Amino acid sequence: MLKLGVIGYGYWGPNIVRNFSIQPDCQVVAICDKNPKAAAQVLSRHPSTRVASDPADLMRSPDIDAMAIVTPVSTHYDLAKKALENGKHVFVEKPFTTTSAQAEELIELADRKNLQIMVDHTFLFTGAVRKIKDLVDGGALGPLYYYDSTRVNLGLFQHDVNVIWDLAPHDLSIVDHLIGLEPELVVATGGAHLNGLVDMAYVTLYFPNNIVAHINVNWLSPVKVRTTLIGGQRKMLVWNDLEPAEKIKVYDKGVEVGTEQGVYQLLVSYRSGDMWAPRVDEVEALQLEARYFLDCVESGAKPFNDGRAGLRVVKILEAADESLKRRSEIVLTSSRQPSGGRAALPLCPVPAIAG
Repeated sequence: MLKLGVIGYGYWGPNIVRNFSIQPDCQVVAICDKNPKAAAQVLSRHPSTRVASDPADLMRSPDIDAMAIVTPVSTHYDLAKKALENGKHVFVEKPFTTTSAQAEELIELADRKNLQIMVDHTFLFTGAVRKIKDLVDGGALGPLYYYDSTRVNLGLFQHDVNVIWDLAPHDLSIVDHLIGLEPELVVATGGAHLNGLVDMAYVTLYFPNNIVAHINVNWLSPVKVRTTLIGGQRKMLVWNDLEPAEKIKVYDKGVEVGTEQGVYQLLVSYRSGDMWAPRVDEVEALQLEARYFLDCVESGAKPFNDGRAGLRVVKILEAADESLKRRSEIVLTSSRQPSGGRAALPLCPVPAIAG
């Protein structure tokens, strides 16, 4: 039985508590929040759970094995470091940290103490992304050409991070998971219109093998849009996360280019076939992620959304911020990578979905 302490019971904290509480081998023993209203909610919803206002009470507690940190990103480093120093595994909200240096220090500390870090990249556990991952890995789309995402809505405006740090980590973690390569160039443009923080932005990532990812994030859109296009040599797909039924549609469409012998004239032919909507699992993503965290702690195998995955996202966020300031490209080189390559880490398998 893993005993969990949770710091933060605001917007996302109740979901974390609920999904860990339903796991048969996990007990949420304490929840910390400095807001008296949040503490009152904890007492009413979970009367048998200990409530605290000081995170140190949970950090020092000998009956807590792991900490879930569900607080603003500016607090992640200090809280995660204290949890690791006290011998506790860490489940931390995205983005992992505010700087890559902080992330690297936490990774080193966890490795030295043989503790797990998992970054809450929840979208990786959705049925849609799991299905897209299967299609990409199985070669159904062919070699990838591009990932093009629109993630926009009206608000919610943040006061500590800009729109890139707020919304883009979802897509950056998905791109990292699907493509399995690290970008060579990052270019970002955007504007700040209300509170001094960039509230609409466009981020373009250039990967090896001529793969391009483009991410549009915006707090000033009159409508909410969550649509992603993924193009490959063989097939292309559209993922509409707001679609209640057919979230993914795969199109047997593509372009083939050849030359006319002797003339060297470019010949372009367009292929248009059937569309099909694959079945997508409906299990709540956070429930599956909570199960995965417990399995990784038990087995000691590294999760694919570990600290190194969180670090890769933070590096891109840093590069995007720098590009916004300089209005130019930022090169990401291999020299900026942490010790221990991705392929060298044995990954914890994701539990299968029943049914």
